[in-house]
Amino acid sequence: MHKLLTDQPGKKMMLLGNEAIARGAIEAGVAVATTYPGTPSSEISLNLFQMSQESDLFFEYSTNEKVSMEVAAAAANAGVRAMCMMKHVGLNVAADVLMTLAYVGVKAGMVVVTADDPFMFSSQNEQDNRFYGKLSGLPVLEPSSVDEARRMTAYAFELSEQLGEPVILRTTTRINHSSGIVELDKIMPPKTKGDFTKDPMNQVPVPAVARKLHVKLLENWHKARDIAETSDFNIIDGKGPGGIICNGVSYTYVTDAVGELDLGDRVRVLRLGLSHPMPEKMIKDFLAASDKVLIVEEGEPVMEEAVKAFAQEAGLTLPIRGKAEDLFSRLYEFNPGMVRQCVARFFDVPYTPPEVPDLSDIPPLPNRPPNLCAGCSHRATYLEIKKAVAELGLDTIYPTDIGCYTLGMLPPLSMADFLLCMGSSAGTPGGFAVATDKKVISFIGDSTFFHSGIPGLVNAVFNNHNHTLVILDNGITAMTGHQPNPGVDMSVFNLQGYGRISIEKVVEALGVQKIVKIKPFKLAKSIEAIKEALSYEGVSVIISEEPCALFAQAYKLKKKRAFYISDACKNHRDCINQLACPAFYIENERVHIDEVACVGCAVCAQICPENAIRPVKKAG
Repeated sequence: MHKLLTDQPGKKMMLLGNEAIARGAIEAGVAVATTYPGTPSSEISLNLFQMSQESDLFFEYSTNEKVSMEVAAAAANAGVRAMCMMKHVGLNVAADVLMTLAYVGVKAGMVVVTADDPFMFSSQNEQDNRFYGKLSGLPVLEPSSVDEARRMTAYAFELSEQLGEPVILRTTTRINHSSGIVELDKIMPPKTKGDFTKDPMNQVPVPAVARKLHVKLLENWHKARDIAETSDFNIIDGKGPGGIICNGVSYTYVTDAVGELDLGDRVRVLRLGLSHPMPEKMIKDFLAASDKVLIVEEGEPVMEEAVKAFAQEAGLTLPIRGKAEDLFSRLYEFNPGMVRQCVARFFDVPYTPPEVPDLSDIPPLPNRPPNLCAGCSHRATYLEIKKAVAELGLDTIYPTDIGCYTLGMLPPLSMADFLLCMGSSAGTPGGFAVATDKKVISFIGDSTFFHSGIPGLVNAVFNNHNHTLVILDNGITAMTGHQPNPGVDMSVFNLQGYGRISIEKVVEALGVQKIVKIKPFKLAKSIEAIKEALSYEGVSVIISEEPCALFAQAYKLKKKRAFYISDACKNHRDCINQLACPAFYIENERVHIDEVACVGCAVCAQICPENAIRPVKKAG
């Protein structure tokens, strides 16, 4: 049995933050869970996916975040509790749904989990999704610890049903990927079937209906604000004339700083867990009892601006500071040391940071940039494109997309020139093709193609743009941890009842006249096929098919065979200079292959001028 299905109230477990969120949803009786995977939210989905195979939970990996929210919204309007999960930029994709769903509302609890990524550990921006609470008019909950993530998730369903609208649970990477002790609560049996009552005058937001629904949304906002005033998740600690207002993981840093600086008798701390709508009266009373207030929040000055507005309304003139050159930045994550230093500076407390140890006699750590895995088929495809381009003498632009293959930007491959968002590699080539005379070759993965690449390709065919789209089909959603997508053979997971969409048939149905398929580990044949596609005037598509090396290894889809470099090697280093596979290393000025890392793709053997790279012969 999955550990998160343990029905022993009071039992304590060490859980990852994302596991705690999944457990909170199970305790709340979630019946439908949907997602498009994205770090730092992916483990929530993984655990719910696993539990769905042992319980009555319906779980799906949706085509994209918009569809994920639509499925969850329909389920919640049919009377069953639903949750959809995504990373912060995923909510951009689902925003069209969210804005109107706030008007339409729900009949059963619905929670929208958005996992923000300060410092951009795995993201293209670090947007602050608290703004979506303000933009949509929906409540926002922000946990400060792993156990609170569980409790808040369960409570979010109750709040959603109390207000009749979805609730946003906003986390950050530090909560998602921290571990902590969680005390389990009882599991509520899910209501897996409901019914839909037709009510078009409240559920079909044509303008006349939407005007009425907007009134209801604003009424709910006032209800939510009243709830925030007395919420157990909005708490005040300490005593004294100084004040700190904080949220999320910043609360734990502030708590540590207040204790370590011995400010318990000088500073009160207001932690906002139900952070939108903000509890106006609670904050104004807090300000009135303070002589100065520090706002500690990662990201944008969302609370700071609101608190300053409350102070102005109340006629208060105390110093309120947060984002400033001498205090907190809008950039990146906070950390305990930085928060401690800013708290000490703001409250004029003597503080000497710990002495930084002298490491001058220790050599610097070597750089370890992210790299495509050993045996990754994307590396082979990029190499073949480069060789085909060189043989054709083309001047090129390479738009790329979100996925493992984005790492193709690094030398020696250097196959990424422009990136905006999921699916942009299917849309931006049209602009480059129209505005320049260069050959535009763009790259997109199989999962990203289904997510948001199809509309761009439709546009290209309709407008007859001149570019080549390379679809890197490695048979899985690799970057976020090997989740399925509509093109995956689900029998690999021993799961039945799923459909499977052929990328080739989709591309053909869209009207693409030139489609070539390659097996990228066969270099010569692939290069010839690529040259044929690149020479076509108009829209052409190359489908590069080869399983993700790690996925193939984990599910034993291919036999592994290692290679070695024989004495025939003349040390030209074409293998390293063209491929940079991490299975290579240099020792005593000679190139070697790590037989443990090598998966046997044999791409390097095909470019070695001396044929010096050969398969390892097993004894016996």
